[in-house]
Amino acid sequence: MKVTVGVCGGIAAYKAAELVRALQRQALDVHVVMTEAAREFIQPLTFASLTGHKVITGLWSSGSAESDLDAAIQHISEAQWADALVVAPATANVLAKFAHGIADDFLSTMYLATTAPVLAAPAMNVNMWQHPATVANLEILRNRGVQVIEPGSGYLACGMIGDGRMAEPEIIAEQVLQTLNRRNDLAGEVVLVTAGGTREAIDPVRFLGNRSSGKMGYAVAEAAQSRGARVILVSGPTVLQPPANCEVIPVVTADEMRSAVLGQLDQATIVVKAAAVADYRPVVRAEQKLKRSGPLTLELIPTEDILAEVVRQRRPGTLVVGFAAETENALQFGRDKLLRKGVDAIVLNDVGRPGVGFDSDRNAATFLTPQTAIDFPEMAKRHLADRILDETLALRRPLSVITETGAHVAPRD
Repeated sequence: MKVTVGVCGGIAAYKAAELVRALQRQALDVHVVMTEAAREFIQPLTFASLTGHKVITGLWSSGSAESDLDAAIQHISEAQWADALVVAPATANVLAKFAHGIADDFLSTMYLATTAPVLAAPAMNVNMWQHPATVANLEILRNRGVQVIEPGSGYLACGMIGDGRMAEPEIIAEQVLQTLNRRNDLAGEVVLVTAGGTREAIDPVRFLGNRSSGKMGYAVAEAAQSRGARVILVSGPTVLQPPANCEVIPVVTADEMRSAVLGQLDQATIVVKAAAVADYRPVVRAEQKLKRSGPLTLELIPTEDILAEVVRQRRPGTLVVGFAAETENALQFGRDKLLRKGVDAIVLNDVGRPGVGFDSDRNAATFLTPQTAIDFPEMAKRHLADRILDETLALRRPLSVITETGAHVAPRD
């Protein structure tokens, strides 16, 4: 596998040479991109000698017109070459560029052009690390899926003591390796994902719906596709753009979602039911717009239980993961749903918590199985999607530790 290391201008730039060596010990092919400021701390020749590749130091060459043309598109070819981009050290300046889409050098331009996983190992003065601008930029990047490898705390080059020391090269290399190994672990799988809410018409202009934005389901679809799966996304109405290369089946009502899901079920090896399907629909849909004329009573009937049908009709070996959004007694209700539906796992969301869940880019959840309850702290939904897929794949492996009661709680962060 192939990794591009972006080196920015900071005293920790010398550690990037150790990072290159650590990556090479994992049999990874490494290219290096340096910012102009990085060259003030360490020479390109050092990285060229270590990697055996030319070091990229700018968008333009100083040679012929032909070489200038090659240089002009090199950020695209490098972005396509790399299986991962790791920026170490990542300065406050470069993090700000990434967060706000500024592309004024090779590294920032490549960042915008790559679809590979991006990891950033910040290194800076403690006051810069804690500045609201840096905090906000990191939040933006995390929400976009950038993996931030937290800096350590200790004596800094400026003489201060505090957070801001770049993580050790071996730690960064291990994180890169985990990311790369995870990228293709769903190759050969067909992942059927449902997302968004459904709408049940009351009349031609009104409907019963819910607050689901579809962001969680779309994040799961994107994560599964990036890890090598063929993804079929059954989506209720949403303003989101579907992930590239996913097969998308748009639906509106619960009945349409049921038909679409059951129609694709024989292909699926993993089903993730993240959609918020309406539990009820009106018995009668008015043919014309209802006029306001005092109190109105709607008679509702339950919609079909899609999740239960999926469990009954799935092929042997197909994993089924459901979602549960609760506002009270979340763990109890989540376990009740797990056992009642017969699914392999439930992703439990306490949507009563402020700042997470519906309409948010962030979420926190508990991954419930008959034996375990794995807590996921608040994080970007794209990160949570990978964690959900990690645990879903783990369901195919036997549990290593079971308590006397046949269950254990395994919180992870």
